[in-house]
Amino acid sequence: MNRRHFISTLPALATARSLLASAGASQSRLGICTFSCHQHWKAVGAKHEGVKFTDAPSFYRYGREIGAGGVQTPLRGAKAAEMRALVESAGGYYEGELRLPKVEGELAAFENEVRQTREAGATVARAVFTSGRRYEAFKTREEFRAFHEQAKRTLVLIEPVLRKHQLKVAIENHKDHTTEELVALMRGISSQWVGVLVDTGNNIALLEEPHGVIEALAPFALSVHLKDMAVQSSEDGFLLSEVPLGSGMLDLQRMIATLSKANPALVFNLEMATRDPLRVPCHTESFFATFPERKATHLDAAMQRVKANPPKQPPPVVSGKPTAQVLAEEETNNRNGLAWMLKQIRA
Repeated sequence: MNRRHFISTLPALATARSLLASAGASQSRLGICTFSCHQHWKAVGAKHEGVKFTDAPSFYRYGREIGAGGVQTPLRGAKAAEMRALVESAGGYYEGELRLPKVEGELAAFENEVRQTREAGATVARAVFTSGRRYEAFKTREEFRAFHEQAKRTLVLIEPVLRKHQLKVAIENHKDHTTEELVALMRGISSQWVGVLVDTGNNIALLEEPHGVIEALAPFALSVHLKDMAVQSSEDGFLLSEVPLGSGMLDLQRMIATLSKANPALVFNLEMATRDPLRVPCHTESFFATFPERKATHLDAAMQRVKANPPKQPPPVVSGKPTAQVLAEEETNNRNGLAWMLKQIRA
């Protein structure tokens, strides 16, 4: 981002700031996370000519232009000082993303990321223990136990670094740990610098009742991925889809109230993933390999919720569509989601 480009963006950023203030949402800190634009990021990687951003600063500017108060994204090589100046000039916010180390030999690189993220103005950064879904990534209970023990060691490893640089890490409930397991991890580390990024829909894939998940995780919440969800029966279980806010099965106002009460400073980041429905194969034995008891305790209730909540409209599908159409649909979904947030979430 050069000086000329930076100056040219100020009128648009000022307009976005004015809109946020007039909507009464400036204190609510409403924005967008990077995965809500994952189709655009895929197009960036493919060097598609229709992309509207290519790095963290241009993603921030794009987010503000479509109605976001800020963004959650990794720096992606951007200079921390430039990112901070951009965000401060617009009156918005920046939340980072970090890759967690597994061994002490990876700690120096992690600390460098923490330092740069903090210098960019972030006080909270998202992280995940794994990018895979539990029922796809782990084939046995033993494999999952090894992963869980590694997660414990990682938290012990990173806590002093986070405390030193005063950056909080928000670990997402990322279709890996059950709510009970994640709560146990948080209680085990018991640090103000380690908490949860509460995703409002992910644990449906682990057959959990979504509103109970929010109530259990709220005391540890440091950030939020706000999404609405649709479910529909399939031959081997059910399909799970992000859908426009207010059109799915979730009581979002109840969730927002619960989270805001637990942490009034929370940032709510829209995560409206425009993609094909995800397959949750809970009628297969392999699905329960890491938590076999859940078949008896959770399956029937989960399938009853699926039956009781048919989609109100067809969920998003991207397969077979040209890239330009997918990008346009993603932007429309994000604009509508941010507009819903500005109207429904008040300071």
